[in-house]
Amino acid sequence: MAALCVNIDHVATLRQARRTWEPDPIEAAIQAQLGGADGITVHLREDRRHIQDHDLERLVDTVDVGLNLEMAATDAMVQIALATKPHMVMLVPEGREEITTEGGLDVLGQFEALQHTVGTLRNHGLPVSAFIDADPRQITAASKCGFEVCEVHTGPYAHAFHDHEGSMEHPAVQEMLNRVHEAGDAIQSHGMRFNAGHALTIWNVPAIAALPGLQELHIGHSIISRSVFTGLRTAVADLKAVIDSAAKELHADV
Repeated sequence: MAALCVNIDHVATLRQARRTWEPDPIEAAIQAQLGGADGITVHLREDRRHIQDHDLERLVDTVDVGLNLEMAATDAMVQIALATKPHMVMLVPEGREEITTEGGLDVLGQFEALQHTVGTLRNHGLPVSAFIDADPRQITAASKCGFEVCEVHTGPYAHAFHDHEGSMEHPAVQEMLNRVHEAGDAIQSHGMRFNAGHALTIWNVPAIAALPGLQELHIGHSIISRSVFTGLRTAVADLKAVIDSAAKELHADV
């Protein structure tokens, strides 16, 4: 059964729109945990557009479940990770002009630099994940680089689902889902943990949550968006129930 790690970045986005003190991401983390979240995820961006350093420091002291830190593979970010000691670090590509993360990490093209970064983090006891596209070459490179976990970028699947009005039978949707499935199998064959995330919602997540061997789902924007209408605790609890139901159906078929 896949764990649900809730990304609370966009609570901080709302706060930063006014440069004020509310809404507080720490309160969001508490409400997410009360809703059943198995982990809390934040992305400390280099431009600090949402989560701030003091948020991370307070979250380390507050979060009772796992705290996952997404970050760019820079020396400055490595030092922050070593100082705060989250439960896991996920290395992601980062562009100043992008609205959200637009693709997976190019492990193959940045192999030596990433190998050094991963080695430094792991030598200090921090598990390291790579956010990558469903590309066999990147998965093989991630394994050789020393990553313990790969999170598959589910954006292409989610966009196909949206573009074809939520039809799981549409060939384009099935193709993108199969790519995630095959990537998950490849990740596990290399001895790494298989996670997934990006653009997942309460409507498109069941097929991903039912994939064999999936360990964690990292979901944020759709939960925070839905919580505007339902409340954060309910939004997390509802999504958690859908994920658990998908996993139960998978095991019932085995």
